[in-house]
Order: sequence, then C-alpha cells, then structure tokens
Amino acid sequence: MASEEVSTKLLRFLSFAGAGVVCTAGINMWRDLERKAALQKAVEGASEKPGTIPSENAAATAAAEH
Repeated sequence: MASEEVSTKLLRFLSFAGAGVVCTAGINMWRDLERKAALQKAVEGASEKPGTIPSENAAATAAAEH
C-alpha cells in the first residue's frame, strides 16, 4: 500500500510539473509571436515613410521594446 501512495504522489507531481512546462512554453511562444508582429509592423510602417531605412527603424523599435 505504501508503494501505491508514493506512485500516486509521484504521478501527481510529474503531472503538475508537466503542466508548468507546457504553460511556460505556450507563454514564450505567444511573446515571440507578439514580438515578431510588432517588428514586422514597424518595418512596414517605416517602409511607408519616404526617406527612412526600414532596417534601422526596425532595429531601433526592437531595441526600444526590450
């Protein structure tokens, strides 16, 4: 009976840890998507303005976000 109790607790702990890993991965993916969308929006916005260089504006925008 003691081994059943230990295995149940271990399974619950591993499930909890696995859920944490999945949630963390999801949050990181969402942040990456938001960062890429903001960077692309900055590049598109900069390319619409005459006389600006998109790569410089994109780098400045990305640096300002962090």
